[in-house]
Amino acid sequence: MSRQRGATSAPARRQRGVSSTPPRRQRGPSLPLPGLGGSHAAATILAAGVATRPSSPRGHGVEMAATETERSGRSPFIIELYRSALGKKYVMAITGIVGLGYVLAHMIGNLKLYQSAEAFNLYAETLRELLYPIAPQGLVLNLLRGILILALIGHVVAAAQLTAMNRRARPESYRSKRDFVAADFAARTMRWTGVIVLLFIFYHLADLTWAVTPLHEADFTVYDRVIASFSNPASAGFYILANLALGLHLYHGVWSLFQSMGWNNRRFNHWRRWLAIAFTVVVVGGNLSFVIAVLTGVIS
Repeated sequence: MSRQRGATSAPARRQRGVSSTPPRRQRGPSLPLPGLGGSHAAATILAAGVATRPSSPRGHGVEMAATETERSGRSPFIIELYRSALGKKYVMAITGIVGLGYVLAHMIGNLKLYQSAEAFNLYAETLRELLYPIAPQGLVLNLLRGILILALIGHVVAAAQLTAMNRRARPESYRSKRDFVAADFAARTMRWTGVIVLLFIFYHLADLTWAVTPLHEADFTVYDRVIASFSNPASAGFYILANLALGLHLYHGVWSLFQSMGWNNRRFNHWRRWLAIAFTVVVVGGNLSFVIAVLTGVIS
């Protein structure tokens, strides 16, 4: 008897309004909610929403704690940025700007050589007495030197690390794909000109700042040191060689500065090239003129 009830034919089911297609599975349990007027669909939606909520506030807190742990395990953003090639380029660009400002100001100050020995010595003394007596004598000058040294170290370290990253990623020399390199020779020799400039900085400090080279007497003024150093052919030759290397380094440095900072639109390549040329000619031309003027007797 029960088997005959269960074996109801398909036409009979259609006549009773019962679909032969099995019902679809609901994502959430069907709950009879009186507030919805017994609507089966609305109850299913609400039940599904309830099912997606956290089972307890405690479970939600565990998830948040795990997220905070992951965040605390990461390095600060500035360190993560520096570890990337982009961050190292930013460091080179910023420290390069500090160096560009220094070489320009240094050359302009040395123009006092053309005025007189007294004017040049007074200029050197003024640098030592910046903000004196508010600050102790020589403090501001030493702070500026410290900033320059830190910028130099940061520039050299970032350059070395970036070179190592490029070699690991690709054995060929680095070339930009977005820009053509206007100063091709300067770009290829950037590493070597940087080494020459670094050696020159140490020699320049020992020669004219610390006066530890055998060219100087104990009672020499700053002006006397310059004349004695540039009058010596070997010393003058090294100054000329170092400034030529500095020129190549400045030229490509000014050019690539805009590229490192992301300002490398092709429409401005012409202006970038001429800016690099103008800056290099002004700085290096001024520095070389001092050596040549002493060698030729214009300054004595």
